[in-house]
Amino acid sequence: MAEVMGRAAPNRRGFLKGGAGLLAMTIMPSGLIVGQAWSQMPQATKPETFATLVQMSRDTYPHAMIEDKYYAVAVDILDQAARASKGDLAMLEDGVAKLNDAARTKHETDYAAVVSDDDRTAILKEMESDPFFQKVRSNLVVGLYNQKELWPMFGYEGASADKGGYIERGFDDIDWL
Repeated sequence: MAEVMGRAAPNRRGFLKGGAGLLAMTIMPSGLIVGQAWSQMPQATKPETFATLVQMSRDTYPHAMIEDKYYAVAVDILDQAARASKGDLAMLEDGVAKLNDAARTKHETDYAAVVSDDDRTAILKEMESDPFFQKVRSNLVVGLYNQKELWPMFGYEGASADKGGYIERGFDDIDWL
């Protein structure tokens, strides 16, 4: 940290670390969504829709060790698809509207504002067969788990073909069986 007049000067990282606890999620007037650990500018979906999709993604594939910014990267793939297809955009906007309607019926608030993880999960379970839910869920399989930064958190070392395969690189080192 730099010093100014004998005192530690504030820097961006320190400011963000201190301020992030106060800010859960804010949608700025420009449409920029600022959350605890991520910021993303949706191009096709409404900012509220994007933020709800991030929460839905976390509820669909919950991992406490993964920051919201990785879920936002996965949701951005949906946003990109919505830029190319009005049908995809309508599916996302309408799906989030249905999600919010279900949350308002049961909890008198939008989905992303429902406090309990269990309550949000129950809402999602009721939508499991909906094409909207299936679209988001299937996108997350690739959009979330194909981020190389996350692989070490799951113990995945990546592709092995270019390193000679797994036979000599831990194929049989599984110790939990």
